[in-house]
Amino acid sequence: MRLDFMKMQIRRAVVVFAAALCGGALDAQPEKLNPAWPTPNTAFMEGKGIETFIQPTASGVLESGLYGGTREGGRRFHEGIDLKPLRRDKRGEPLDAIFAVLPGVVRHINVIPGNSNYGRYIVIEHTDFEPAVYSLYAHLSAVEPGLRAGSTVARGQRIATMGRSSDVIAIPKDRAHLHLELGVRMTDNFQPWYDAQKFGSKNTHGLWNGMNLMGFDPLDFFQKWRAGAVADFQEYFARMKPAVRVRYLTRDVPDFVRRYPSLLTKTIPTDGISGWDISFNETGIPFAWTPLGLLEIIGGYKGEVRVLSKDDALLKAWRCKSLVLMQRGVAVPGRDLRVVLGLLFGPQGNP
Repeated sequence: MRLDFMKMQIRRAVVVFAAALCGGALDAQPEKLNPAWPTPNTAFMEGKGIETFIQPTASGVLESGLYGGTREGGRRFHEGIDLKPLRRDKRGEPLDAIFAVLPGVVRHINVIPGNSNYGRYIVIEHTDFEPAVYSLYAHLSAVEPGLRAGSTVARGQRIATMGRSSDVIAIPKDRAHLHLELGVRMTDNFQPWYDAQKFGSKNTHGLWNGMNLMGFDPLDFFQKWRAGAVADFQEYFARMKPAVRVRYLTRDVPDFVRRYPSLLTKTIPTDGISGWDISFNETGIPFAWTPLGLLEIIGGYKGEVRVLSKDDALLKAWRCKSLVLMQRGVAVPGRDLRVVLGLLFGPQGNP
């Protein structure tokens, strides 16, 4: 415990220095974190079981409404949690209000269900916290009048009404829900990456396209926060376990690091870097970044990726993600990790 506390204190000191290096203010103090539950259902805050607030899929398996490899026998990844309604109108449509979990700035609102499998959705960036995570609210039936991108919202402010909107076929009434995500945004250079994939469809969501967002488990975060195990997002990220550690050779500082300086394990050398040692959790979130000085790596080429270590137990448990493959006895990035690297570092980052 003492060692964990010292690590957190060191990381806080790094954040202050990194914020200055990345253009932040030295005297900026993060707001104390006190998240609100996003629906009127008080069951979670009362300590009741997940059956009182989680909406399962058509399978009826309760866990299918949770985060992770909870669908298709563990093969399909679900990047949020699905919260069921308390109230319905005479037609069976949900009436529950949706609330912002924390103060923040509305970054994106999609009001055309057919443009996304999220249906109508809202993304809020919580700029008063480190790291400045986003929250995403999907399958909405309506967005609050007057709410638009750039609007500032307060903790617990009503932003929408729960629904069942989606891109192709509306979700059945009996499975209407709020899909909630908490996470980080991969890159400010998303459009060039998107264009390079040749999907054949237009990106109508800019930087807030779901492909550019990586969520962590909202329920796990709420549980740890309620139990007092973490005080803020920084401590939550510090507790993540590395499923794979990668060394990426480049002299570039990705915009991800500049936007989330609290994820640095030490300050960026002022005379430049030769690469990064990056820890990824079991779903591929790059949660710890160690810059390597110019003389720490000799040889290699820009964009070279080396898998430094892997946690076989974690990787096996999360078979819905392909982070590492073995090729002739050598560990190399798997499909999902290659996608993340491509987003973080550009086309050369997709080996």
